[in-house]
Amino acid sequence: MGDKPSVCEERVYNQIYRSHAESLRNYLYYKFGDLQRAEDIVHDSFVKLWSKCSTVIYEKVAGFLYAIARNLMMDTLRSKKVALKFEKGLVPVHDKEDPYFLLRTKEFRLKVESVISNLPEKQREAFLMNRIDKLTFKEIALRLNVSETAIEKRISKALIKLNAIEEIKKYSI
Repeated sequence: MGDKPSVCEERVYNQIYRSHAESLRNYLYYKFGDLQRAEDIVHDSFVKLWSKCSTVIYEKVAGFLYAIARNLMMDTLRSKKVALKFEKGLVPVHDKEDPYFLLRTKEFRLKVESVISNLPEKQREAFLMNRIDKLTFKEIALRLNVSETAIEKRISKALIKLNAIEEIKKYSI
């Protein structure tokens, strides 16, 4: 039994975190389109892993983390309506910036985020892997086990949808 590492050992747990945290965050972000929520859920998933470390088999830790993260994300999506109602009631106050500029910037960011989050999953995944992770079409194709042509089409379709936003012509993506 001494051969198998224990998830409860701090050294092993830290190594698991270093190995899986970033890819788990990216998975959640690409799948659901919300970076802040993805980062929070990664944190919560590792807290849950630590609390259940004695029951998790080292070889199955990645599956455990992904299952917990996916379930937590689904729970947060179910409660999203309540959070959105609350957020709509909040209005930040900025004294130094032109209020019109702030409003336009916020509206533009929300439009871009909305378009990205509403992209079909495969388009969003390929687009974000290219733009966020800076992966080439070939690298994405290898990771997703599809052809480069499929990746080119997915990213092209995503860009067409993003270019439909009028302000996109003023800013670069």
